[in-house]
Amino acid sequence: MQAQGLRARPRRRGLPKDQGERSVIAGNVLDRQFTADRPNQKWVADFTYIWTAEGWLYVAAVVDLFSRRVVGWSMSDTMTAQIVTDALIMAIWRRGKPDALLHHSDQGSQYTSEQFQRLMADNGVTCSMSRSGNVWDNAAMESFFSSLKTERIGKKVYRARAQAKADVFDYIECFYNPTRRHSTLGYLSPIDFEREAGVA
Repeated sequence: MQAQGLRARPRRRGLPKDQGERSVIAGNVLDRQFTADRPNQKWVADFTYIWTAEGWLYVAAVVDLFSRRVVGWSMSDTMTAQIVTDALIMAIWRRGKPDALLHHSDQGSQYTSEQFQRLMADNGVTCSMSRSGNVWDNAAMESFFSSLKTERIGKKVYRARAQAKADVFDYIECFYNPTRRHSTLGYLSPIDFEREAGVA
């Protein structure tokens, strides 16, 4: 970055807060072990908010810690359990029924909901959750959203949610997964890393 005259841009604050009820709180099984020996061993998940002239757009994502690939995502104008459920369904559909998979998220009401917990139980997924108020417990996921906001949406003004959705889709599927290089992956993109490992 220094050679190219680039510098990091800090994230903006002041986002809406989750006011939902909590039902199931799991322990922090992941315990900040943000590496995986194989695909579909450890997934991290969270969602974030993007402001548009029509109101908030909520973006949920699931990242495989093996390759840092976004394996599932969902977008909605409402902050319900359905958005995180849809992101996990996409990840399972894309990667196949998991075997001994650990799924880590925060303690948001969307992840503790009966709907989401039932989906994980039906697919044999082990649940892990960050400790309350501890963002470092899900640092790998925070890193992805930080990249999305600083590299793509940070200074943009979206007139409509559809415009923001298209931009997020383009970032994930046309840039982040196939092209964006990661120092933790030997400066390969997630898809290239999986290809090199013979699992893409």
